[in-house]
Amino acid sequence: MKEITVEAKTENLDRVTDFVNEELEAWNCPLRTLHVIDIAVDELFGNIANYAYFPKTGPVTVRVEVKKEPLSAVITFFDRGVPFDPLKKTDPDVTLSAEERGIGGLGIYMVKKSMDGVHYEHKDGQNILTVQKNF
Repeated sequence: MKEITVEAKTENLDRVTDFVNEELEAWNCPLRTLHVIDIAVDELFGNIANYAYFPKTGPVTVRVEVKKEPLSAVITFFDRGVPFDPLKKTDPDVTLSAEERGIGGLGIYMVKKSMDGVHYEHKDGQNILTVQKNF
């Protein structure tokens, strides 16, 4: 298990993605799986950077673990921003056109559909969001 802590700013997204990729490539994570994980990291870190501490900023810790049974990547985001459970947001109606659907909610919906597990908790003043993707 390894962690990186950065300011919740969109300009740190590449640094976080590189960190996650480096850790998972060491485990020979398939490229297709890595791509799906990158999209989730982009969405989740972007949401934290844009909303958790608004209008200010604060730290985000990203933890990467690899579990062996089943072989999977587990990425956890920790922040002390405004408590927010993105999993409680109603899924958008993807049968509607983009204009009819309205703005927001599609990113977390994609994360929920593409990951094998997504879990949120607010504990000890922290938002803790964990995603798991099997290799």
